[in-house]
Amino acid sequence: MNFQLSRYISTFAITLACLFAHPAVLAQGQSKETVPASVSNSLAPRVAPEATTSPAAAPNAHEASANPYGLEALWSGSDLVAKAVLILLFIMSAGSWYILVVKVLEQAKMAKQARAAQSFWSAKTVAEGTQALDAESPFRFMADAANNAVQKHDGLVGHIPVNDWLAMGIQRAVDRINSNAQGGLAFLATVGSISPFVGLFGTVWGIYHALTAIGISGQASIDKVAGPVGEALIMTAIGLAVAVPAVLAYNWLVRRNKAVMDEVRAFGSDLHAVVLGTIKA
Repeated sequence: MNFQLSRYISTFAITLACLFAHPAVLAQGQSKETVPASVSNSLAPRVAPEATTSPAAAPNAHEASANPYGLEALWSGSDLVAKAVLILLFIMSAGSWYILVVKVLEQAKMAKQARAAQSFWSAKTVAEGTQALDAESPFRFMADAANNAVQKHDGLVGHIPVNDWLAMGIQRAVDRINSNAQGGLAFLATVGSISPFVGLFGTVWGIYHALTAIGISGQASIDKVAGPVGEALIMTAIGLAVAVPAVLAYNWLVRRNKAVMDEVRAFGSDLHAVVLGTIKA
């Protein structure tokens, strides 16, 4: 009886000791058990992203958005010769586009004046028809040249037959008009011919300096080579971008000039016959 009572008392004491045991002892016992990943993640302390990222590892927003291999880098890293090539190509391109716009407007104006010059043939006299033409019209210029040839056919010039003298005066006027119509086309032809070679010169010069700088630094990795060499090759692309529009504009303007000058020559031939007929009459 006493033995059983002592056994119950010892069992009760052990139970109380387990219930009131220190939490550290329980934690040690539970650490041996496997904790689910979801529970461990939820219990893990949350760390702000800013705390885990080092300030040195975060790139500057301006440096990330800037292109180290663009035109800005090409200009800033170029020497005086390369910058002179770029400026020359820019002047060629700007001049080509300016001449293209101006010549198109001039040719359109001459075509309009050619249509208006048809009223010349309905006039009663050559002088009346001349006054009806626009003062800036090339057809008015030819009519004035024909009238001056007739009025100044005296002195030594009087020994020249009036037919030849009149033809010479009108032909001079046609040549002057053709010379004005051809103005600027030589610039387009020059730009179309030499701008690729100017760009190629800039490429050769840039590659030479890039390879020299790479050799001095002793770093021949792809990131060190691609930038300077790629920037130098942009020169050739710029030269072609200047040459192609100039060549196309030259061929187009020459064809349009031919159409306008055909109208001018036809008017000159008819004017010669009309003026010569009025003199003989």
